Amino acid sequence: MLKYITSILAFLVFSISFAQENSEETTTEKEATEVVKDTLSPNKDNYGLRIGLDLSRPIRVLLEKDYQGFEVVGDFRITKKFYLAAELGNEKKTVDEDQLNFTTEGSYLKVGFDFNAYENWFGMENSIFVGLRYGYSTHKQTLNSYRIYINDTHLENPDNLEFAPGTEFSSLNAHWIEAVAGIKVELYKNIYLGFSVRLNRLLSTKEPDNFQNLFIPGFNKVTTDSNVGAGFNYTISYSIPIYKKAKKKKEEVEDSEQE
Repeated sequence: MLKYITSILAFLVFSISFAQENSEETTTEKEATEVVKDTLSPNKDNYGLRIGLDLSRPIRVLLEKDYQGFEVVGDFRITKKFYLAAELGNEKKTVDEDQLNFTTEGSYLKVGFDFNAYENWFGMENSIFVGLRYGYSTHKQTLNSYRIYINDTHLENPDNLEFAPGTEFSSLNAHWIEAVAGIKVELYKNIYLGFSVRLNRLLSTKEPDNFQNLFIPGFNKVTTDSNVGAGFNYTISYSIPIYKKAKKKKEEVEDSEQE
């Protein structure tokens, strides 16, 4: 009897040991398969809304006593290379020239797109981009003071100027197009630092009779002999991922193209 019990116990011990070894091997194979699967699976690009602020405006507020303004920037990725983009802002600027002192105040909106010309390394989402915007501004101007002389190029007919200091001209607007070039770099996870330069071309503007829009919010300074302007912004933004699209590594794409 003892012999049979010993044989059964030995069989059970052997069975349990074999089952444990089998289980460990299965688990190891499963983990290895998952690692290989994760390694071979394509990376994914984030698609979503990136929103931030133009840092140059607060800096100007600190450095220029006659300026106030802010700008909110945003873009939304629609393809691998193209982004819908927009800027919304408000500016108040007092201009003091030899013959004129006036204050312009108003809001503006720019809408358009950016094209990312930078080929990111695997897993990176930086950009070197070019783009185009349509800009629209609605604003008002207040004539603070002026001096008239016959060669004043700011006035079409200075003899007929009868505005009293403090006169406000409202319901003014401007339309322009804007070429953009810049960069965006991911400093930390989903946090981007950007810089861009802008070249503007004024299309049309509504201005007071016998007076010009010499400063337009969002467009900057306007000269009497040119409809071209320039500007820049320096932004910090946060990306809010909404969905992802799988992409292949560059090497995999090249291999598939060769095949």
